[in-house]
Amino acid sequence: MICQAMHTRELFVDAARKCLSTGRKHLSVPHSLDVAAQLSAVDSALKPALLYDANSASAEQVHRYLRSCQSSQLVSDSLVTLDLHGNTLIVNPVAIRSNLERILHNSGPAMIDISHSLEKPTIIEPVRTGLKSIAQDLLFLLRDLNAAKDVDKVICVAVGSDEWNLSAVFGLLLGYPAVYWFDQTESFENCLAMTPLTVTTASATWFAGASSHQLYSFSIPAVLQNETLSSLVEWKLGLQERFQQQNILKELTVCQSAVTLPSVCL
Repeated sequence: MICQAMHTRELFVDAARKCLSTGRKHLSVPHSLDVAAQLSAVDSALKPALLYDANSASAEQVHRYLRSCQSSQLVSDSLVTLDLHGNTLIVNPVAIRSNLERILHNSGPAMIDISHSLEKPTIIEPVRTGLKSIAQDLLFLLRDLNAAKDVDKVICVAVGSDEWNLSAVFGLLLGYPAVYWFDQTESFENCLAMTPLTVTTASATWFAGASSHQLYSFSIPAVLQNETLSSLVEWKLGLQERFQQQNILKELTVCQSAVTLPSVCL
């Protein structure tokens, strides 16, 4: 069992070194293993998507890495690579589809308006029409992917996406229980500066004795803790349920911390 685990790790590291290098610089072993753990979490539907930010590897490189892992049967063939305005994601279409459909029925994550003109963050009810439109566009894209027998290229999300609020889109795609929204026609700044935030992180170990890997990290303004509590509880219960249905990652931990920052970039 230990030998098999070591072989699996070696395959993941080898794929990262071959596909994700930038210039003469290889992705380090710890970073390679963290990306592999994140990818395994997406494949197991513990998280709907991985936003790749380990280094400056291109979307094409990340896609080659995914295809290499799929060819070695390390992850399933159902995962696909998206390029969203230069941001690369590896997504689980089934898991994302479920999240997006909830938005259309007003049962998705809590929506938090952090527009710069506000004195403090506030809950948006009902869900903004613009966000539903984005969810519908992404669902159409996923249905097209489902109809394709072999997705062997990076999927560029372009049509209509220039006007998307990327902060909200990433929150949706990454499966957060609370999503930030701001009026970008007014300003790309927000009102989170010096606002007490509660940061929730979820981590798990990939192999016995290995270090823990962070699967989720998101913040919610402390002033909205009561209003978002039901969404957070539902998210945590869903994560624990999905965790019990897989056997790749172990020792799930969910913890919270408080931070206050002079500025918050999204």
